[in-house]
Amino acid sequence: MRAQQLVLGAIELDLKAADLPPLGWYDVLLELSRVEGGRLRPYEIEERTLLAQHNLSRLLDRMDKAGLVQREVFSQDGRGRWVVITESGRAMQARIWNVYAAAIQRHLGNKLNNGQADQLAELLAVLSQKS
Repeated sequence: MRAQQLVLGAIELDLKAADLPPLGWYDVLLELSRVEGGRLRPYEIEERTLLAQHNLSRLLDRMDKAGLVQREVFSQDGRGRWVVITESGRAMQARIWNVYAAAIQRHLGNKLNNGQADQLAELLAVLSQKS
């Protein structure tokens, strides 16, 4: 937990220094960009990320206001909404990734040799499997 907090904290500082939004925004944009049509229901975003529903709702409000996503009515349920990535959202995801990838390398990759990185990846894959 400590290592995770240190690495993520350092990455967040790199994003802030580049005048970019936090990692939570990237996570949402990434998940939206991965699906056909670039749209998901909020509960689907919640399932694919580590964001809690109450945090996700506020985050989506800020992202919508910034023009990175938009909400559309879900035709089968007038109360439901789609969250759709915009072209600005796709561009922002790419901008964040450029800084994020370099930060991962600087704060994690440069500290491990290839064997250690492979071992860590294997261990994390085992821990990430659903029971």
